[in-house]
Formats: sequence, C-alpha cells, structure tokens
Amino acid sequence: MTDPIIQTNHSSSHHRKAAEVLPFIDAYVAKKEQEIAEIEQMVERYEKRRLKEERAYQSMSTLRRLLSGRKPDHHLAVEYIHFVKKPMEQVRALRLEIEHARSIQVSSPTDIVTISGDLVNELYR
Repeated sequence: MTDPIIQTNHSSSHHRKAAEVLPFIDAYVAKKEQEIAEIEQMVERYEKRRLKEERAYQSMSTLRRLLSGRKPDHHLAVEYIHFVKKPMEQVRALRLEIEHARSIQVSSPTDIVTISGDLVNELYR
C-alpha cells in the first residue's frame, strides 16, 4: 500500500573526457567572467544611487526632512538583500564554476571529468 520514497539525484553534472571539453573552456570562462562584471556593475550602481540619496537627504533642512519622509529601515534592508547580497552570492557561485572549469584545463586530456549543465550546453551550441 505505501511504497517507499525513492530519492533520485538529478544533478545537472555530466561526465566527459577532458579532451572533449578543453576547446570550450576558454569561451565558457570568458562568458562567466562577463556575467560577474555585469553583476558587479549593477551592485555598484545601486550603491552609488543609495549614497546619492543619503547625501541628498542629509543636505536637506530639518523641516524638509520632516516633510519628505524616508524609506523605513526594513525597506532598505530588503533592497540591500535584493540588490547586493543575492547578486554577490551569485558572483561567488560563478567564481566557483570558473575555478572548476580552470581545474579541468589543468587535468590530463584522457581524464574523466565532471562538468556542469552550463558547460554541457556550451558544448552543444
């Protein structure tokens, strides 16, 4: 009546010979580095905007500050998580992928290596 729950590990990693993957690694690493640069630019733009808003608020007179209002701290915290923390976590994950790809470059062409789904997609393009 009750069947046991069987967990299968559907990971997005595949096994290939290093020689099959080596020609694509440079393009893959360049693509990931470009993604990192774009994310870091987005974070930097957000931080500049926040600093500009804070400076503008501080330069207001006391009466204008009272009338203008300010975003509550919890809104600022949510913005920080959305615009800084999560993107930087994504950057760390991309850097780990780059590190893994570079470790494949150093391996022998006859070695069997585990590659991510993104690299597999790059192979079949």
